[in-house]
Amino acid sequence: MGEGLEVKYTSQVFYVKFDDGSKAFLKYSVEDGKMVLIETYTPEQHRGKGVARLMVEKAIEVASREGLKIVPLCSYSVYYFLKNPAVRNMLAEPYNSMGDEEFKKYYEERLQAEKAKKSG
Repeated sequence: MGEGLEVKYTSQVFYVKFDDGSKAFLKYSVEDGKMVLIETYTPEQHRGKGVARLMVEKAIEVASREGLKIVPLCSYSVYYFLKNPAVRNMLAEPYNSMGDEEFKKYYEERLQAEKAKKSG
């Protein structure tokens, strides 16, 4: 899943370019020693192949190297940390001290917020 794909990044976005010319991206910002993961997008034809996972893992790698804590805002990044509790130590407070149930609730909240934004 996601083999052979290279995640590149700028100061505001992690991205993967596909052979068909489309792009997946993870928008982020850095403020006050934190990397805020804002929005993830993968073109429909490339979904379910682990591309978003690769981008979040690259974000974790960069944040770790630069001494930043992560604020998961987009629902996919919340989902990633929900499924990978071993890397929650990379999260900023209060996220890194949330229990599983609290984290699941936060994930549901982020999903609802994104759905509301799309329909509004």
